[in-house]
Amino acid sequence: MTWTANTISELYKSRWQIEIFFREIKRLLHIKSFIGTSANAVMIQIWTALITILLLKYLKDIAKYNWHLSNLVAFIRLNLFVKIDLQRWLDKPFEESPPTNNLIQGVLFENFKF
Repeated sequence: MTWTANTISELYKSRWQIEIFFREIKRLLHIKSFIGTSANAVMIQIWTALITILLLKYLKDIAKYNWHLSNLVAFIRLNLFVKIDLQRWLDKPFEESPPTNNLIQGVLFENFKF
């Protein structure tokens, strides 16, 4: 009861920014609940979501196509396991791309004898 009205309003604004952050994580990444219940599990899921959002926003910024972030997330989900030239796809997502036979894939078990 000793806090000033200004202090309380600043705390509320900070709390509201946290609420917006979690709403965006839920909306963009479809996180409905936390997988684990320990503090460590929750922190891992939050950090993973933060890194994912930062990567998506970076891809949006470097793309020449005017992506909306939610559309970029949806299209990346659809093309997650497709071999593409990412920069070309980000710039011109609706153009037919030539076959990519020059992509080099490493061999996982190259030095092992079975």
